[in-house]
Amino acid sequence: MTYLTILDAQGNLIPKAAAAAAYEGATGGRRLSTWGTSSAGPNASLYSSIATLRSRARELTRNNSHADGAVETFVANLIGNGITPRWRRLKDQPELKEEIQELWNDWAVEADAAETCDFYGLQSLVTHELIEAGEVLIRFRPRRPEDGLAVPLQLQVIEADHLDEHYNSVAPNGNDIRMGIEFNAIGQRTAYWLHRDHPGEMFLTARGGRVRVPASEIIHVFKPVRAGQIRGRSWFSSIILELREIDQCVDAELVRRKTTAMFGGFIIQPPSDYGNAGFPPVGTMTGETVGGQPLVALEPGQFPVLKNGMDVRFSQPHDVSGSYIDWMKQQLRDVAQGIGVTYEQLTGDLTDVNYSSIRAGLLEFRRRCRMLQLQVIAHQFCRRVVNYWLDTAVASGELRIPDYRKNRRKYKSVTWRPDGWDWVDPVKDRLGEQMDVRNGFKSRSQVIAERGGDPEAVDNEIAEDNARADRLDLIFDSDPRYTAKTGTMQDAEDRGSITE
Repeated sequence: MTYLTILDAQGNLIPKAAAAAAYEGATGGRRLSTWGTSSAGPNASLYSSIATLRSRARELTRNNSHADGAVETFVANLIGNGITPRWRRLKDQPELKEEIQELWNDWAVEADAAETCDFYGLQSLVTHELIEAGEVLIRFRPRRPEDGLAVPLQLQVIEADHLDEHYNSVAPNGNDIRMGIEFNAIGQRTAYWLHRDHPGEMFLTARGGRVRVPASEIIHVFKPVRAGQIRGRSWFSSIILELREIDQCVDAELVRRKTTAMFGGFIIQPPSDYGNAGFPPVGTMTGETVGGQPLVALEPGQFPVLKNGMDVRFSQPHDVSGSYIDWMKQQLRDVAQGIGVTYEQLTGDLTDVNYSSIRAGLLEFRRRCRMLQLQVIAHQFCRRVVNYWLDTAVASGELRIPDYRKNRRKYKSVTWRPDGWDWVDPVKDRLGEQMDVRNGFKSRSQVIAERGGDPEAVDNEIAEDNARADRLDLIFDSDPRYTAKTGTMQDAEDRGSITE
């Protein structure tokens, strides 16, 4: 075996065969010689691109129906009616749990500092920014007791443009500032340096400059895709160019169709009549000319007699080739895969789907949604809000919990329950859930929670409904205490002495 003079970290010779690229994708032959790659770090790769990606993604959602529809589809499935909190470790304190839940519900309608959304509307706004711009900031805004809020706290949503990615410096306290974020010596975020006003807004009363906001007052929401990443990138990053070129292709086709539609036909004159505009025309003279030749309007039902030597040739524009539709569908499938929705959700085209295929696509999409709901929106945004809200509620006296400081972990143990999804054929899914519960594979609480409900609240409502029905001597087919699944009355010994 031939050896090269190549040493490893321990000073041993490396064989030539081992030194060569072991992976075909790492070779530099003719097929890959023009493939330019980068070994830039997660933040260096974003540094010069993040603003352009963000602005182009926003332009697409403003003017491209597919991009706008994809964002709205994602927001509707990720948030729906809202991702709601449930305090799961207070089962032994039902009255306190109910008090906290009611106070949260009262505050949720007052949460927005701009007073345009409730807390769940803010979830939708945050998610919209997250998809379009790749990141979004939320600032805690403490309020005065006399402001009359359920809890003296509101939330301000701030676009990522306020956080200048080109601001890299050393703070007066010696901390590093990277892409507008201040880090201490051990890499913790200590502050955000924000533009006072949006850099893209122009108002006479605008105040320039940056302001340092402690990291404890800021929630920075983004989906990390590389270890060490400190800023987020638009979810459109991989499909911006493709969407743009699809737009140009569609525009070119529309212009071609409009151009060919301008000409209904052409009148061919004999050579002796060239330049003579006074010949008896086919149809009616319009008084308009193109290139010195008159335009003739043809009307239905006419049987004109052509002058000897004259001919009429109607315009026969070429239709779109048969491959155009298939090509466009493939491009839109690539776009759907890039943004993370199904092709049917992106286009609304349901011509080639059946129940099984659309269900398979939705299952994959909803698995992705569940991951984003729990790992990004609930963990980064909702969890921080509840923690800050509880601290404020206790400090302001709106909640009286004597052992709060000692057992903060207990009171901040919250389960976030996303809104449930409906199916095209819900009967099959309900029967499947019923089988899981009856066989012990799931609990009723789990089924209710997966649909976005609160098991305890549902049980209380069922008990109240049953008590009211018994009091009024009402029996419904839906009451399993009295009726079987077929709606027939059960025997007294089977159902027990319920009314005794």
